[in-house]
Formats: sequence, structure tokens, C-alpha cells
Amino acid sequence: MSNHEGTILLNGASHPAGAPIPLSDLLDSLGLAGKPVVIELDEEAIFPRDYPTRIVGPGARVEIVTLAAGG
Repeated sequence: MSNHEGTILLNGASHPAGAPIPLSDLLDSLGLAGKPVVIELDEEAIFPRDYPTRIVGPGARVEIVTLAAGG
């Protein structure tokens, strides 16, 4: 997977990734901490309670959908 070295695939686009970090830290760095989101990590839905313990490293595929109320 050398083509993914140093990056993750975030919502279909390459995003720089350094050392593996908890999913909660990734959300924080994107300004999404505490916001209503649905996350899939490597094609697996992740519960919010698991964000601090799920690790995102180079080559990971992350899909983040933000939820918004509307009318």
C-alpha cells in the first residue's frame, strides 16, 4: 500500500496523515468534535462512544457525514 503512505482517504479525497491517531482526534482536527456525525472507518460504522479508541492510520478509508436539521 505504498500509494497510501502518509495519507488517508477522507470522503473520497486524499488527506495527509501522520502517525496513527484516535478517530476522536481526527474529528477535533477537522473542527467536527462534538458535532452530530456518522462515521465509517474502513467500511465499518463506528459508534460515537468508540471514537477515542478507534485508530486512524495511513491508508485508512474514512467517510464522515455531518447531520443537519432542516425543514
